[in-house]
Amino acid sequence: MQLGMVGLGKMGANMTRRLMRGGHTLVVSDLSAEAVKGLAREGAVASSSLDDLVGKLTAPRAAWIMVPSGGPTEKTVQALLKTMRAGDTIIDGGNSYFKDDVRRAGQLKGKGIHYVDVGTSGGVWGLERGYCMMIGGPKEAVQRLDPIFKTLAPGRGEIPRTPGREKLGGTAEEGYIHCGPSGSGHFVKMVHNGIEYGLMQAYAEGFDIFKNATSKELPEDIRYDLNLPDIAEVWRRGSVVSSWLLDLTAMALAENPTLSEYEGYVRVRRRTLDDPGCPGGSCARGCVDCGVVCTLPLAAGTHFCGEDAFRHAAEVRRTHRGRRG
Repeated sequence: MQLGMVGLGKMGANMTRRLMRGGHTLVVSDLSAEAVKGLAREGAVASSSLDDLVGKLTAPRAAWIMVPSGGPTEKTVQALLKTMRAGDTIIDGGNSYFKDDVRRAGQLKGKGIHYVDVGTSGGVWGLERGYCMMIGGPKEAVQRLDPIFKTLAPGRGEIPRTPGREKLGGTAEEGYIHCGPSGSGHFVKMVHNGIEYGLMQAYAEGFDIFKNATSKELPEDIRYDLNLPDIAEVWRRGSVVSSWLLDLTAMALAENPTLSEYEGYVRVRRRTLDDPGCPGGSCARGCVDCGVVCTLPLAAGTHFCGEDAFRHAAEVRRTHRGRRG
């Protein structure tokens, strides 16, 4: 299947590579001409502009946007809207706020263009592992793009089947689902991000407690010089707190138990619930819009600050961000 890919950062470039490995034809575009040339050398079709990208796609066209959420995504959608035609599809694979998806879908519908929102999880590891996708949009457009989703997804792999799942059908076991109408894909991914940042924060603060168990301020009989790499490793094996984020923590601690290559200080940046750079804030904003109480996503997404307090927690958080992409 032919697809346009707009945005060749870490995820966009690797998604392009995975799709080409699966036999799809990719027409690529990026603000960096070097990024375009690089993917062209690997087999993609280069384009010099968004208009050129659309011109090199065969109707009905499909263009996947992988640029930062907020202004860059909005600008790209509006630019594609000018050149795409009825029956074409614009796919937003970033972290747009779900209400923006609903607005854009309504705008595009007036021109007969489909809008599909795809919450995409997998980071820099997705090239080999595959990408978990939460999809929103009209059924006919999503079904037409199924070969794309199937190639990007991890597939069933070796994960044990959930008891009773064989009766339910669908594509969830393959690693992607059609959540519902426009906005629903990013709505599910928004909550996913809130949970993710909450987990990262919990691990970070837990290992910060371990790190500070040697404090001279503690009585000698309750000072513990703990082996953090071993704790992370043993938790991976049979513990209820095991997860991929814990796997990344264990990898980092095995390589460097002090995490000295990471800065142990998080600079505070004032953020609002509308800030596209604050995934936890987006989840909290969604809770407000839905009338649901949530505290952890906002607290985790806005980070913390301190030279000594939480220093190791900051280092652990940075390992998560750096390794998962």
